[in-house]
Amino acid sequence: MHSPHPFGRALCAMVTPFADDGSLDLDGAQKLAAQLVDSGCDGLVVNGTTGESPTTTDAEKTALVRAVAEAVGERASVLAGVGTADTRHTVELARSAEAVGADGVLVVTPYYSRPPQDAVAAHFVRVADSVGVPLMLYDIPGRTGTRIEPDTLLRLAGHPRIVAVKDCSFDLLGSSKVIAHGGLAYYAGAEELNLPLYAVGGAGFVSTVANVAAPQLRAALDAFDAGDTGAAVRLNQATLPLTELMMASGLPGTVTAKALLGALGLPAGAVREPLQPAGREAARGLLAAYEELAQSYT
Repeated sequence: MHSPHPFGRALCAMVTPFADDGSLDLDGAQKLAAQLVDSGCDGLVVNGTTGESPTTTDAEKTALVRAVAEAVGERASVLAGVGTADTRHTVELARSAEAVGADGVLVVTPYYSRPPQDAVAAHFVRVADSVGVPLMLYDIPGRTGTRIEPDTLLRLAGHPRIVAVKDCSFDLLGSSKVIAHGGLAYYAGAEELNLPLYAVGGAGFVSTVANVAAPQLRAALDAFDAGDTGAAVRLNQATLPLTELMMASGLPGTVTAKALLGALGLPAGAVREPLQPAGREAARGLLAAYEELAQSYT
């Protein structure tokens, strides 16, 4: 049986800081990583969607994993996003991430080609057989076009290195079925399901909002663990206005997270095209929601 929290409970889907000239800001990444761990993150996911993986090179991805792993040491888990539409490329990225210190890899369903379930399973097993670190599978059919069906997940749970799922399926019944079977730790990948999924046996969350509000998000899980479900609900509800602005306002989470980090004086930098920065009005609204949450938390 795998650990119920193989990478911790509160994980941040970390942005990738860039310098003024658009290059990778490794010093900024290390500073941000350390700050996130200090604020209560048990783990950091780098080179994910929030980390702008579609527009970073393989060399940049490897350099970022190495830098973040060096910055946090043993204080937190570092997971590297390695998912691509090409199994061979995914294996190469996974091996590179492991070689420079990643504690695990996040592997998304191959996208665009829409492989059938047997091929989806074979893809994940191929990656798992190619590395010595554990895998978190990323089920996000809204982006990939292909679901990892619950029955497929139940089959994959038997692999010794497939230990977790980042769940963006929006299928609480299906997720609950897999959780009930045991063997896979479920992490909410959609902010609004952080507490609901945890309440039915989830392991925690992988959060974009945690770039700026990790203590508040973690507090809801802490209250639930302490048996104070009323406090957990209140704490979770307090995060909703900021979550809605960051994740459901029409702007990608990367854009809103970087706008807020910049306003707070933390490393972020610009986004890479085709993404565009948040406008002034949107940035003001984000900062106001953040300040309201910070005040309510204190």
